[in-house]
Amino acid sequence: MNEDQVAEQFIVDLLQFLKSSKLYTDLFNAAQIEAFKPSLRVSELRKGVQSGLINGGWDRKLRNAIYHYLHTHPQQPTLPDPEHNKEPLLYIRKAQQTWEKKILKSLNSMCTELNIPLARRRAEREQKDMAARWTELGTDGPDLGQIRPVYAPKDFLEVVAGLQNTNYQNSVSNGGSFYNFWGIIQVPVKLKTINQLRVQYSEMSINQCQTGVDDLPDIPSELFDADRAKLGNKVLAANHAPVAREFSKKGCPDSMRGEMWCQMLGVEVDEVDILYYEQLKTCVLQHDLLVDNLLYKDVKLTATNDDHYFVFEDYLYQVLLPFSRDTVILKHFSHNCATPPKSYIRGKLGVEEFAVVYPPNGVIPFHGFAMYVAPLCYVYNDVVTLYHVFRQMYIQYFFRLHSVSSDPQGIVALSLLFEILLQTNEPELFFHLKNVGCQPLKIAFKWLMRAFSGFLASDQVLLLWDRVLSFDSLEILPVFAVAIFSFRKSNLMKVQTYNAAEAVLADVTTLQVVPLLQLALFSK
Repeated sequence: MNEDQVAEQFIVDLLQFLKSSKLYTDLFNAAQIEAFKPSLRVSELRKGVQSGLINGGWDRKLRNAIYHYLHTHPQQPTLPDPEHNKEPLLYIRKAQQTWEKKILKSLNSMCTELNIPLARRRAEREQKDMAARWTELGTDGPDLGQIRPVYAPKDFLEVVAGLQNTNYQNSVSNGGSFYNFWGIIQVPVKLKTINQLRVQYSEMSINQCQTGVDDLPDIPSELFDADRAKLGNKVLAANHAPVAREFSKKGCPDSMRGEMWCQMLGVEVDEVDILYYEQLKTCVLQHDLLVDNLLYKDVKLTATNDDHYFVFEDYLYQVLLPFSRDTVILKHFSHNCATPPKSYIRGKLGVEEFAVVYPPNGVIPFHGFAMYVAPLCYVYNDVVTLYHVFRQMYIQYFFRLHSVSSDPQGIVALSLLFEILLQTNEPELFFHLKNVGCQPLKIAFKWLMRAFSGFLASDQVLLLWDRVLSFDSLEILPVFAVAIFSFRKSNLMKVQTYNAAEAVLADVTTLQVVPLLQLALFSK
């Protein structure tokens, strides 16, 4: 297809998306109401309806819908092979397929060993009991003694580190300017240089005031606070996603973060969304999945043992259990080379027409998955809004952190960017750690995979995620990881073993996100 045909097809797809959306129905009903107004003349019908819709804010809602569609459906040429559209590199696709088979094998082995079915229908009495304690699911959970996580970040790192293109020899395709001789990621993917990152994150430069630094209690910045609050209220009133993104590039004030994130993600919770959540809840009550036990176990191992998040244990179950039943999540597989795992109806193993996606959302949780939700509990006290915001963040960002892909926003590229930036900014430190048997990525990978949730203080995670959403990029994660290594350089240069290096970086909860990001990006 040539460029004109691609553009034409893109417009057709956009129109189909809009016509199938709830916005189309609401807009049509609003237009009818305007058209039936007795004060409107027939000769001025078109102009009057348009004016009424604009006054009612419908033009802004339509622009937001188009903006979010363009954001989540990038225009690209359509190739004959649909798999090639999702991932152009064959060896990446094969690595993802092998990894998926390994995960599924581990899950099935657990089923066999523990004699637990993948899914079973709950008895009527069990359903009623669970419904009665829906807001207190953590008090009397299932027996998790023999349940173990299917995989952890260190297992996934082995997969990422093992990627190899036989046509490629120890160099990275980045304008021919970088060579990853010391790192463990040897995959040619497109990366940004430090200068390109400085331009991208120019709003975070040291000479500009930032939420998270200039509004701290010990800094006299009443004028900044007042101006920021005034501007933030105007942005919220405008209800336009691009404006909210631009404002949030310097951070979101705590009181505005929830609404600002909703605008950036295109989340507007209405009666339909509330009803949809209730349907997912009903699915949870009706059927018990093995994945439920994995989620319970993960929450117990992570959030429940964290001083910042243990109070949100019940909230986490109310989000994660419905999430596992939500088939809307499957749509992210349309632009991801990963495929949803499948199981078969008993007695029909291998017969494709009896294959079903398991779990229904296509996502098998890893150790630490619950931490994607935990920081959001500080932002939203309504569980339905919390659920829809998390779902949107997962579909747009988090899924990239645990699937193999050559996408510039994928975990492979982020890992490589971390190694290249650390070699560029701190070559002496990188070489020293490599010589003592401590590849820096082995420590930083779990930070990247969990977007630093559970490693930083909760308020700092939110400040970091402000920048992820506002700049619409996960590249800020490896930049911050490099900043941590730079900040702890003096101690790291003294270590002689991997365990010693890990001990130096074991506790990063006291670190401040914004100053360290500025240090990594603009200090040299």
